[in-house]
Amino acid sequence: MITSQCIAPKLPNLTFDFDIEELNLRFGCCHPRKVLAWCVENFPTGLVQSSAFKVNGMVIIHMLYRELRVEPIPVLFLDTLHHFPETLELVRKATKVYNLNLKVYKVPDVDSRKAFANHHGEALWDRDTDKFYQLTKIEPLERGLRELDTVAWITGRRRDQSSTRSATPIFELDKKQRLKINPLATWTSQDVWTYVVEHDVIYNPLHDQGYPSIGDQITTTPVNEGEDERAGRWRGKDRTECGIHYL
Repeated sequence: MITSQCIAPKLPNLTFDFDIEELNLRFGCCHPRKVLAWCVENFPTGLVQSSAFKVNGMVIIHMLYRELRVEPIPVLFLDTLHHFPETLELVRKATKVYNLNLKVYKVPDVDSRKAFANHHGEALWDRDTDKFYQLTKIEPLERGLRELDTVAWITGRRRDQSSTRSATPIFELDKKQRLKINPLATWTSQDVWTYVVEHDVIYNPLHDQGYPSIGDQITTTPVNEGEDERAGRWRGKDRTECGIHYL
């Protein structure tokens, strides 16, 4: 087995030893709530949730804040300036309902789509998709994780979302050797929505309008019956991820 050591920058007294393979075996059949409980117990500082406030992220927020009743951990939200209005409204509502410790990161020095276009040109997402996501997601996420002294971060990825996510582990290391946790990896879409109904979790109304996966308004379309959950993202382009999960 491979044992990795994660040392949080600026927190020299906190050293966590963990065996990724053993953790994945131990929690492979566990409820996501148990995965999150382990994270909260083992990372009293340096734990961050990265969320785009899709239904997966809302389920995780509910488990953390309502079931586990943890002290507010930072919830890192990337404001790309191109979100659906419904997404931004949900962010505001969820922050109030759960009293979130919300941390918003975005492109420096611009605060609107118009300002972004003036600075980087019209329709950058279409002309240079890689640059668009480097500016709006990858750099802000890297900056956010760094400034929040992140040791471990939580995402909402699931294996059944698409073929490219079918091997998603529950625990992995990112390129900076931080622990990356995907507590819903083994859950299906049905599992998620069953939880939403049973626990009355608030969610983006666009999910009821044919958008199982919601990204930027200018790159997200409804999904047809029989398509992968993420088929509406970057439709017509040879792309499956924005890039933040390559970190």
